[in-house]
Amino acid sequence: MNNNKLIKGDLRSKSAVTRHLDWAHHLTRARLDGPSVKARTSDELHDSTKAVHSGTTDDLATGAVGTPIFQTSTFLLNQEQYTSVEEGHARDRFIYTRYGNPSQWAVQEKLAALEGAQSALVFSSGMAAITASVMALLDKGAHVVASNELYGGTYNLFNHEFPTMGLSVSYVNPTDLDAIEKAIKPNTQILYFETLTNPLLKLVDIKGLVAIAKKHRLRLVLDATFTTPIGCKPLEMGADLVIHSASKYLNGHSDLIAGCVMGPRKLVDMIWPRLLSYGSSMDPHAAFLLERGLKTLPIRMRTHEINAVELANFLESHGKVLDVYYPGAANHPQHELATQTLNNFGGMIAFVVKGGDEAALKLLEHLKLPKQATSLGGIESLISLPFNTSHAGYTSGQRNEMGILPGCVRLSVGIEDYQDLIQDFEQALSKI
Repeated sequence: MNNNKLIKGDLRSKSAVTRHLDWAHHLTRARLDGPSVKARTSDELHDSTKAVHSGTTDDLATGAVGTPIFQTSTFLLNQEQYTSVEEGHARDRFIYTRYGNPSQWAVQEKLAALEGAQSALVFSSGMAAITASVMALLDKGAHVVASNELYGGTYNLFNHEFPTMGLSVSYVNPTDLDAIEKAIKPNTQILYFETLTNPLLKLVDIKGLVAIAKKHRLRLVLDATFTTPIGCKPLEMGADLVIHSASKYLNGHSDLIAGCVMGPRKLVDMIWPRLLSYGSSMDPHAAFLLERGLKTLPIRMRTHEINAVELANFLESHGKVLDVYYPGAANHPQHELATQTLNNFGGMIAFVVKGGDEAALKLLEHLKLPKQATSLGGIESLISLPFNTSHAGYTSGQRNEMGILPGCVRLSVGIEDYQDLIQDFEQALSKI
């Protein structure tokens, strides 16, 4: 039950405050769902309705439809805020924008509703969300079992920063549950995986990972950037935390750097102090952009999927393409798992062209519609080569071990007309 209420100043009523002031002093304490400026929409509503309405507030002062941008650094204080600091629930009050802001709260409520989470936090970047979340769950000397096909930024955090803090990581094939369980040590505290790997789009068995985590009393943290809450909801399957680079599909317009984490209020409360310490709070205008983008997430994902299916079929039949990787394709080695796990196959495709990286570079030069750029999940198609972008930090040997072969291309299919995209790829492939 959501006990949040709108009152003057967007703060909870005095009776509600009194009711929850002493939660920190009881072993049976219960937290509210999380900071909110509006009661969340019903869980029975569909994602498209939640995306539009949950968290979004009509401005009572002006009658504006939609959440205003609260571009302020600080807020007026009164006894209620002072008490919240004393009692340990400053996260639930407007005090200072680094702590929380109505623009942030609105988008957090929308994210939590879409993900099926009790609580959410937004960050200034996806890496900020990853760093704060992981560090909040690890003790000194802890060990992490992680995918050996991590996003390059996450790998750099684990490989270069962790050793200086006395932390260690074992990298394991994300599809091999036996190897994952064997990598667990007495000091292991986290299993960290991505729901869909970059760039070869291998699925992890979320339910299998949940079973391992529960058996060994570990936290399961999943980066679900590639799948989005429209594709799957890992928290409902038993994951502890879900992280997204919100710069990608969640925002969807290639004009924002942001990150978020969702999960139980208990765990998100543990992450919030790290957000404060690392200074990774989201600017109110960025929160406005993210909330705006989320409103169209479900309809965008439907178009991404339709286009990707058509383009994957075209590439599969082309003589200059060696392999195509798309979880929605019947010949994907994990297609059965994909149909069981994903409600939307997304817009990411990987494929290998004949002629290696040199031919792949020429392909990119001849394409007219896809933008040659890093990142993904925008309304425009984006194309890149892993060897010189996302996986440039790996050696060629490491990339080969992952299956990222010379000539590998990563394509984020946009929402253009798929017939135009196919025509463009047809002319570009004819020139290599």
